[in-house]
Amino acid sequence: MARLVVLVLALVHLAFGLVTLQRRAPPAFFDPRPNGGSMLDRLVNGFGEPLNVIISALSSPSVLTDDGILNYARSIGFSTECLGIHLGDAQAANLGDGNGWVNQTVELRQDFNDPLLGTCLESLIGGNHFRVFRQNGALANSGALFLAVSFEENVTKGHTTSANGYDLGRDAFVNLALQGSSFGGVTYKTTAQNFTDLLAPGSDGIDDGIATDGRIVLLTVTII
Repeated sequence: MARLVVLVLALVHLAFGLVTLQRRAPPAFFDPRPNGGSMLDRLVNGFGEPLNVIISALSSPSVLTDDGILNYARSIGFSTECLGIHLGDAQAANLGDGNGWVNQTVELRQDFNDPLLGTCLESLIGGNHFRVFRQNGALANSGALFLAVSFEENVTKGHTTSANGYDLGRDAFVNLALQGSSFGGVTYKTTAQNFTDLLAPGSDGIDDGIATDGRIVLLTVTII
């Protein structure tokens, strides 16, 4: 009987330990809204663009660094801006992490398979691009990267967002990511999960009055 009691207690202790570990598992990201954040970034005109792709904090750690997200972006056809020249105002995001509204970490553009000069072509004819924001404040220090992805028009149209450009840009980005990719000797595998409860569908608060379906895609990027 004593041995049975010891065995039962051991099993209970093990089960409790597993539950505790599950509860303490690091999050893929924190929802910005409970701490006053938003799933829209903010332009100087007061409107915003949807943060429609999130790179999970459970991705390989190096992917979440500045150099890491740039290398990953290059692996799926994006690169730094043409000759390092940035046109237009930076956008800011409040990710509910206690940092308030913080300007984008970087903006990357479609490079048409030329990481050196391809983004110059995107600046002229338009294409896909995205802005990166990092969730790393004391209130929600996940390390996840929130991306505002969208298709934009050519330079003669002032790089305005294309019709349905937020959903189209997101879907194009995700489709490229899910194919698997490599750059600079690093190979990536990416999985996706959809969220439909982070952003309401429609155009409320969104720049240019362009509606979105409200779907946010969480990508987990693993170096293999």
